[in-house]
Amino acid sequence: MTIALSCQGLARSFGGVQAVKGVSLSLPAGQVTALVGPNGAGKTTVFNLITGNLRADEGSATLHGKPIMGLKPWQVARAGVARSFQDLRLFQHMSVRDNVLAATEPAGWFWQPGGASARREREAKADAAIQAAGLSAVADARAVDLAYAERKFLSMARILAAEANVWLLDEPASGLDLSSRERFQGLLHHARAQGVAICLIEHNLDVVMALADRIAFLDRGQVLAEGEPQAIMRDPKLAAIYFGDRQ
Repeated sequence: MTIALSCQGLARSFGGVQAVKGVSLSLPAGQVTALVGPNGAGKTTVFNLITGNLRADEGSATLHGKPIMGLKPWQVARAGVARSFQDLRLFQHMSVRDNVLAATEPAGWFWQPGGASARREREAKADAAIQAAGLSAVADARAVDLAYAERKFLSMARILAAEANVWLLDEPASGLDLSSRERFQGLLHHARAQGVAICLIEHNLDVVMALADRIAFLDRGQVLAEGEPQAIMRDPKLAAIYFGDRQ
């Protein structure tokens, strides 16, 4: 098993609140790992620490064996980690195609060599990502004019175009209907088959059970358990914590 991304002993406090306490996590290539836990467990904070959106008080992270802790978010992204956010962070008044083309940076910088040929290659890559996400019919529409599910798939199309080999997805299936969830699951099954390491924060347990190869259960900033989805979700103590019935 090849570990694409690994973090050890991540910790972060906000004032007197320790949001993340010594979290260690490994993301194997070609597998989906789900971060599961109640609201406020520290799941998104772990993503923010890995990607440089927040500075860790303690801990380390490596991508394919190379340290990434302390890098800026754009440096982590350029190294091969793609990230989605709950609020999507699209360029609202740009077209779908231009949103996706932006994800091909730095190949899209105007001073890059290759001229028209390189530009056509970038555009073909963007169009392929748009098609894979099922957005070809709205490729020229502005992001702000899309339906909610289409905006979610635009976020995924940008990740596809970035050609990253590690995906950190924060609530990517939230608000999707059944048909859209099935489309989303198809995208992730295909990426996993291509060797992408995927870490998924998702409250829809049907999606988790359909996609995850393993689960890491977080509570109060700590990893309480890791293992196969069925074993984790059958644990009555973890279920009580997840559904707010802790003693």
